[in-house]
Amino acid sequence: MNVIRFSDLCAQGKASGQRVFIRADLNVPQDDNGAITEDTRIRASVPCIQMALAAGAAVMVTSHLGRPTEGAFTPEDSLAPVAKRLGELLGREVPLLANWVDGVTVAPGQVVLLENCRVNVGEKKNSPELAKKMAALCDIFVNDAFGTAHRAEGTTYGIAEYAKIACAGPLLAAEIDAITKALAQPQRPLVAIVAGSKVSTKLTILKSLSEKVDQLIVGGGIANTFMLAAGLKIGKSLAEPDLVDQAKAVIEAMKARGAAVPIPVDVVTAKTFSADAVATVKAAADVADDDLILDIGPQTAAALATQLKAAGTIVWNGPVGVFEFDAFAHGTETIARAIADSAAFSIAGGGDTLAAIAKYGIENQVGYISTGGGAFLEILEGKTLPAFEILQKRAA
Repeated sequence: MNVIRFSDLCAQGKASGQRVFIRADLNVPQDDNGAITEDTRIRASVPCIQMALAAGAAVMVTSHLGRPTEGAFTPEDSLAPVAKRLGELLGREVPLLANWVDGVTVAPGQVVLLENCRVNVGEKKNSPELAKKMAALCDIFVNDAFGTAHRAEGTTYGIAEYAKIACAGPLLAAEIDAITKALAQPQRPLVAIVAGSKVSTKLTILKSLSEKVDQLIVGGGIANTFMLAAGLKIGKSLAEPDLVDQAKAVIEAMKARGAAVPIPVDVVTAKTFSADAVATVKAAADVADDDLILDIGPQTAAALATQLKAAGTIVWNGPVGVFEFDAFAHGTETIARAIADSAAFSIAGGGDTLAAIAKYGIENQVGYISTGGGAFLEILEGKTLPAFEILQKRAA
């Protein structure tokens, strides 16, 4: 994917003395008192800011936070806690500027944080008037917010249309490189794990991947629907019987390419959905009418682990069981450790997937952990993200 990279501009000295506008993703969770409870996104945004400061640029950074109403700023919408944490990480004060659309004063070597961009009228609908005003604030626009790359908004698309130079920051560039390596130029065999509660939410992803991958592993409620499609009983497990034909179509599409959707041969069941429910391992053909399938069985997990260890590329989105309950976490843990042990290039994304990675402590053994939930899913669907599209146009 051909985009201008901010790192190249800095290396060439083209950012020195320039006004640099960075769209970061600083949308972090907060408690009821407004205190930040998890700062991964802020820490991930620091390298781009440091790169701009080291290059001698005058640096402006903005982000959305929460779901504010345009034109109606409230204290809860403020990036003040983010400015404080960013200042701690950068080792310098980071002034927070409100009402910044019509002008920002910042000198080379300085950094300011621009208040919540989604409060600006016209941001969500990508108003050309707003985009032109923001573009006039800078010499270089840097998109470093993959988590919003699937949205065509003022600070993710519009400003990139009108800025003198529009480029990808290091975080966004790393996402582009990982996605290209995993999906556009993968080492074979390419194995995808798609799990979740519903086929309906991931049907387009399953269809898109069925045209690309060598193995399509399904888990969670999605696997239950595929088990129905394979003629197996699933008791009272979560499933979507009305989408069985769609599941069969995915299975047939894979089969036509000499690929496969492995159907579980054993499962872990319970009579109730609870952390202290009694877990019973049984053959997939022996599921009773009052059973809930809450995990794949050890035989299935071992077979999938063998496939993953032999893979060339692995794409992972979703745990294969109710891993939050220890009795039903074995399948997800087995898969996580197989990915960690595999020589394959692996890319993982999605909130539950990241929680599983953290639970099993394999962060350093996954090739790339994507920072964007919705954007990652749209990439898997085969969609072109608006932020990528405009950066490619500006690089042409």
